[in-house]
Amino acid sequence: MSLSRRSTEWEVNAIPEAPTSPETLQEAGLSPGFMNDMLLKIIYIRGGLIGRDLAQLLCLPFKVIRDSLKFLKDEKCLQVDGGELVGEVSYKFSLTDLGRHRAQEAMEQCAYVGPAPVPIEDYVEQTYRQAVTGIRCTPEMLRQPFSHLVLREELFNAIGPAIISGKSVFIYGPPGNGKTAIARAIGDFMNNIGGSIFVPYAFIADGNIITVFDPSLHQVDDQNAEWGDDADATVRNLLSTGNMDARWVRIRRPVIVTGGELNLDMLDLRYNAEAKFYQAPIHFKANGGVFLIDDFGRQLVSPKELLNRWILPLEDRHDFLTVASGKKFQVPFEQLIIFSTNLDPKDLVDDAFLRRIRHKVQIHAPTRDVYEKIFAAVCKRLGMNYCEEAVEYLYERYYTRGRSPRASDCRDLLEIVQSICRYRNQPVHLTRDLIIEASASFIAEFN
Repeated sequence: MSLSRRSTEWEVNAIPEAPTSPETLQEAGLSPGFMNDMLLKIIYIRGGLIGRDLAQLLCLPFKVIRDSLKFLKDEKCLQVDGGELVGEVSYKFSLTDLGRHRAQEAMEQCAYVGPAPVPIEDYVEQTYRQAVTGIRCTPEMLRQPFSHLVLREELFNAIGPAIISGKSVFIYGPPGNGKTAIARAIGDFMNNIGGSIFVPYAFIADGNIITVFDPSLHQVDDQNAEWGDDADATVRNLLSTGNMDARWVRIRRPVIVTGGELNLDMLDLRYNAEAKFYQAPIHFKANGGVFLIDDFGRQLVSPKELLNRWILPLEDRHDFLTVASGKKFQVPFEQLIIFSTNLDPKDLVDDAFLRRIRHKVQIHAPTRDVYEKIFAAVCKRLGMNYCEEAVEYLYERYYTRGRSPRASDCRDLLEIVQSICRYRNQPVHLTRDLIIEASASFIAEFN
C-alpha cells in the first residue's frame, strides 16, 4: 500500500521522539581511540576525503570528529592536502605512511567501515521507548488493513486485543482458511498504521560492533533528510545543532516473516570472522514490529527447541546476545511474535508452553455464508460475474460429501477459470460448466 494512501486516508500512530544528534564525542558514546581507528579505516578504504565527507560517512556532525582529525594530524597519521576557505570542514585529509600502517592494524582488529555505531545503552532505551505495547489500535483503525478479508466478527474482535498486548499470538486451524493472510494483515497494520520507529545502523557493546539496520528487511519511511544533496546544504547540516542523530534510520515498524527454513542458528549473532563484527539475528531485527513464524511445527528444529529458546524472552521481554568471547549482553525482546500453524497445538507443545503464548486464535473452515462472500469478493477482484449455480455445484459435489470447504478454494478455482477463459480467447466470465471443469482438475485429484 502506498505511502500517499497511508498518510491521507489512514489514521497513523504517533512517531516516537527521534534520537538527537550528539554535540561531542562523549555524547556520541564513543572513545577517542575508537574514533581514531574509524577515521583511519575510512580514509584507508576510500582514499583522501574532505572533512564534511568524513562526517557524512560516519553520520556524525563534523564538530564531533574535529578533535580526532587534529589528533591524527598531530600524530603524523594524517596530512592535509588542501581545502577551500570555509574552514576545516573543507580540508582534504589523506593518510601518511604511518597512518596507513595504523589503519591496517585497525582493519585487522575490526574491518567495520560505515556509520558510527551507537552505544548499546542508547539502543536499549530507544527500543523500549517505541515498544509494540505502546501502539494504539481501535476497531476502526484495524478494519482498514483487514478490509480485503472476510472474517466473522468474533474472530476480528479477538485480533485487536492481541495486537495491543504486544504478547505472543498462536493462530491455528485447517489449511487454506486464511491464517497466513490474517497474520500478514496484522503485519500490514503494524507496517502502515503502527507508525515509524528508529533503528541504528549498528550499535557497540564492550567493543563489539553489531549491525542492526537491514535494507532487505527494514523499509525506510519518509523522513526529512539530515544530509542535503548539495554541498551547501550538507555543510549547514554538519554545522547545525538539534538535528536527528543520523546514525539512526527511521523505518516503518518491521514485519519479518520466516517459515520452514527457521533454525536455532538464525536466532544467534552472526559473526563475520574475516571482518570481525556481528550481524544481529533475524528476530532481533523485528524489535518494534512483528515476527511471524509461518508453518510453525514444520521447521527443521523441533517446536519444543524453538520455544525453549524463547521461554525467558516471551515472559521477561528481553533476550541475550552472546559474542565470540562468551560474554552475554541483555537486549530488548520487544516485538509481536506470531506462530501460525495448521497442526494441532497440543501435538506441538505442552500446556506449559501454550501458557506462555498469551493469545490463541483458532481459524475454522468458512460457513456457507462466509464462503459465498469470499467467492463473490474474488469474482469482483478478477473482474468476473458472480454465479450462484457455480457455488451450488461445489457444495453439492464436494463440500457436502466430506471435503471441508477452504477459503483458498475460491481464489484457486476462480483463477483456473480465468486461465481457461484467457486460453480460449474468451471474455473472462463464470458459469457452472466452467467451475465443473476447473474443480475437476483442482479438487478431484485430492479426493
